[in-house]
Amino acid sequence: MRAFGAFQRSSLLLRRRRANNEPYALVPSGSFCTDNGFETTSNGSSRVNIFDRHLKRKQRDRAAWLTRPNDSFVDAVAENLLDRLEDCRKTFPTALCLGGSLEAVRRLLRGRGGIEKLIMMDTSYDMLKLCKDAQQDAHNDNIETCFVVGDEEFLPLKESSLDLAISCLGLHWTNDLPGAMIQCKLALKPDGLFLGAILGGETLKELRIACTVAQMEREGGISPRVSPLAQVRDAGNLLTRAGFTLPSVDVDQYTVKYNSALELIEHLRAMGETNALLQRNKILNRETALATAAIYDSMFAAEDGSIPATFQVYRIPS
Repeated sequence: MRAFGAFQRSSLLLRRRRANNEPYALVPSGSFCTDNGFETTSNGSSRVNIFDRHLKRKQRDRAAWLTRPNDSFVDAVAENLLDRLEDCRKTFPTALCLGGSLEAVRRLLRGRGGIEKLIMMDTSYDMLKLCKDAQQDAHNDNIETCFVVGDEEFLPLKESSLDLAISCLGLHWTNDLPGAMIQCKLALKPDGLFLGAILGGETLKELRIACTVAQMEREGGISPRVSPLAQVRDAGNLLTRAGFTLPSVDVDQYTVKYNSALELIEHLRAMGETNALLQRNKILNRETALATAAIYDSMFAAEDGSIPATFQVYRIPS
């Protein structure tokens, strides 16, 4: 009988104390995952995993070295999300920013929300280091900042300890999205605010079509090359299930133009948004890849020779 390997997911709290430069404090927390796609949590229950979180961490490590400075798409999503803070009269002294576009969120805060303490959390140490080393806006100089290496699925935070939680383009990679949002809700104070942005089901629809046609032509069948994403009706249900009292979902659609399909793939790598399905086909046939690029160009190319890519984003202010 096949033996299942298990690894322990760890979450390390790296807290920087501005006053006296004390060393980082390390606070571990975790669960165990078997390599057949089932996870065993601390209470003995199991669940089916869709995404390979270990691979996603590696992809985000790579993205930290490939990230484009001031990415227009990422900045637009972060700016639209943070605009909600300007509509709020109350301040949010303690805030959490987890996963996704950390650097863009921190850079674009510009003093909004009255934040005094900001916790930056990601599974990737390299991504946190990039965020820490990036040049910051002068408005953020007085914000006490903590950097946490941790998993969105296992928040190492006390209940009712946050005034604000922000997740920009990160939570759609969690295996248990309802559970992750419930943990965010529990970590928030009763009058706390959750701001989230996740990619929606229409994202990369052109690439999905091109991949499917190319695989049918070259391989005689299809395997998932683009990760499944939530539909808009699911997002509202998730908020209700997580216990948010005023659930609302705003849908934004962005069309980004690229010179070629290769440039699109490079952008996805730089964002850490490449395929991380646990049951993925790990080998991409060269002929299939070339056929995908050619089909993408022939089906969707604009008159100027560029190719469009659709990104649907659900904004969740609750």
